[in-house]
Amino acid sequence: MDRLTLGTSDLNVSRICLGTMTFGEQNTEAEAHAQLDYAVERGINFIDTAEMYPVMPRAETQGRTESHIGSWLKKSGRRADVIIATKAAGPSRGISWIRNGGTDFDAVNLRAAVEESLRRLQTDYIDLYQLHWPSRNVPMFGQNSFDPAKERQHVAIEETLAALGELVRQGKIRHVGVSNETPWGVCEFIRQSEQHGLPRIASIQNAYSLVNRSFEQALDETCFRTGVSLLAYSPLAFGQLSAKYADDPKASGRLTIFPPNWSPRYLRPSVIEACGRYAKLARENGMTPTQLALAWCYSRWFVASTIVGATSLAQLKENIDAWDTKLTDEVVRAVNAIHSDMPNPAQ
Repeated sequence: MDRLTLGTSDLNVSRICLGTMTFGEQNTEAEAHAQLDYAVERGINFIDTAEMYPVMPRAETQGRTESHIGSWLKKSGRRADVIIATKAAGPSRGISWIRNGGTDFDAVNLRAAVEESLRRLQTDYIDLYQLHWPSRNVPMFGQNSFDPAKERQHVAIEETLAALGELVRQGKIRHVGVSNETPWGVCEFIRQSEQHGLPRIASIQNAYSLVNRSFEQALDETCFRTGVSLLAYSPLAFGQLSAKYADDPKASGRLTIFPPNWSPRYLRPSVIEACGRYAKLARENGMTPTQLALAWCYSRWFVASTIVGATSLAQLKENIDAWDTKLTDEVVRAVNAIHSDMPNPAQ
């Protein structure tokens, strides 16, 4: 498994990252441990989680994903062999049970969030600590345009970086990153860190897939010029790009077992149509739809590591095996033709 260094940090991570949001909801603790064992065996050293996981977010299960990873770290004794990334929940999006709704990025909340994650993960430090979504008003999770009418009070980026800097000095976190961010946000985080001598963001974790290539609209150049690495999430568009729902509308997965209003962007008719076209292209070229979708992400110059999740070892094996799938110039042209006809339906 190839590795590279995230941003300007010293984190040398595998090009495939194990996503864990199913641990504790769709996967038992034993299944979570089996996935972690298999991923490490295949050369993956990068594990991504979040304090709000698993999904669907519920008060009864919140934090269980980190706890399953923590019990594996204790049992396996492999803490030094892996890079752990987790995330602090931002201002409440209906997740009132985390810190009683106190989920903004001030010093008090970030300190509490880190302490709880460390306890659940059963570790003394977090390698990459990410802000799950911005404190300020930004379009995300299927919203396509900025609306100034939705402006709200928020914690200033300088204040957030100062709080994270203190946690770095204490040795509780090593490096910091952002998630669901914009070009302006990335630039402002860099500007504030350079101006005030505060921690520099190493990474941005944003959605990127065949049906959501919005990262290519300014964020690719922004991150290239600022030295920030992309961690691509939802490369299979909640499973739509695997064609499992097209092949079997009752297939078990997030889009069938969770309420449809939780992930409406992946249920848009345009997304379903585009995924069907990509699946047809894959099969016409001797690939599975999953292989095409993941090989696309794996081959993009601006994707540092692709976050893959699975509910079975068979799915995880296919996701990792797709690393060896190489796309021909002809297939890339065909992908771009579909994209030109149906740009970013899941943005």
